[in-house]
Amino acid sequence: MTGDTDLVDRAATLFEEFRGGRRELLEELVRLLNPTLWHLARSCRLERADAEDVVQTAWLRLVDRAETIRDPQTVLAWLGTTVRREAWRVARDRGRTQPWENPEPGAADLGPGPMPGPAEALLRDEARRTLWAHFSRLTPRCQAILRVISRGGAPDYAALSAALGIPVGSIGPTRGRCLDTLRTYLTADPAWSTQ
Repeated sequence: MTGDTDLVDRAATLFEEFRGGRRELLEELVRLLNPTLWHLARSCRLERADAEDVVQTAWLRLVDRAETIRDPQTVLAWLGTTVRREAWRVARDRGRTQPWENPEPGAADLGPGPMPGPAEALLRDEARRTLWAHFSRLTPRCQAILRVISRGGAPDYAALSAALGIPVGSIGPTRGRCLDTLRTYLTADPAWSTQ
């Protein structure tokens, strides 16, 4: 459990020192928390530029309201809530209805690979559309959890807990329920079962 609290503790320490007058530590705090905030913004179906704006807005609000945050241990949760609310506002204002299809920044820039034949490309595209159509039916919380864990490597459960406002111990079971729901959607879809 100690590893789960490292990010929250480090963020709290940097934030407290920043508020205490060490303004140069804001840059280190940004480097520490930006990956988590970025994924949270993207999980709200924002395009890359909108997600960047949302995260930047959250940082500006933190600087403006730093003195109003009583407990430095809550700075990650505060930023996560700010990012979610701003992302929802931007998405609503933009009228986004299409699910976001590129889960990793720069993933589209992986370079050339072997080109699939037309039939193979068509099947792959259809499978992708089907998957994302069912993924978009999941709750926002499920979408956020699955996006973070799909990045590979061990997810930072403390950061995910703070950003989503759920206990660390609930993340694994929630992830399992989300995957089960997605699996149910996919297996019930004739288009998916024939691929």
